[in-house]
Amino acid sequence: MTEELFRSDAYLRSCTARIVATDAFGVRLDRTVFYPEGGGQPGDTGTLMGAGGPLKIVDTRKHPATGEPIHVLEAGAAPPAPGDAVNATLDWERRHKHMRMHTCLHLLCSLVAGAVTGGALSETKGRLDLDLPDTALDRETLTAGLNRLIAENHAVLARWIGDAELEATPDLVRTMSVKPPMGTGRVRLLDIAGVDLQPCGGTHVARTGEIGPVVVGKIENKGRHNRRVNIAFAA
Repeated sequence: MTEELFRSDAYLRSCTARIVATDAFGVRLDRTVFYPEGGGQPGDTGTLMGAGGPLKIVDTRKHPATGEPIHVLEAGAAPPAPGDAVNATLDWERRHKHMRMHTCLHLLCSLVAGAVTGGALSETKGRLDLDLPDTALDRETLTAGLNRLIAENHAVLARWIGDAELEATPDLVRTMSVKPPMGTGRVRLLDIAGVDLQPCGGTHVARTGEIGPVVVGKIENKGRHNRRVNIAFAA
């Protein structure tokens, strides 16, 4: 299985690796810093540098058969051969913006008492869909709450618990549409100290102050039970 270095250190920008295999889906490495699309977070982009020169990675996804990260090359690119040594380098500026916004969406969860029915993020904005049939949300109140939590610069830590512990504490799971992966014996939690704790496999900043100022945009009614909260970076 591919060693997913981003799980233990989201700030790694590159790594040396070897080509394990290539197929119609993309290139599989023995180790990678590239996050595959999932949980509303886009897959990483960047470059593979091998003996034949740089190759552009335009997306990273999970292989449909194995779930391992697959690095998608730009159309027409000839992939390196299995066994070749390469250096995998992220588009760090893009990834870091994803980290900032993903952590911000967790802060939003701490301010709104409702199950998460969906979500997505990009380099400039993010959104959460929440099951809030009888709750009115105020943009200014949410904006002030988010920026307060950001300015307080809370530590953001990842830790692991066992499957049995998660089953015993079902309130940790906020998402209705996507359940945390189980079956390997442990589940990764994202712990924003004193603010929010829930399962998450995405990449995040180390402290909330790194997010920077944000603004809550439109709050949309997306159905009888669904309220969509849109967030963007203020600068």
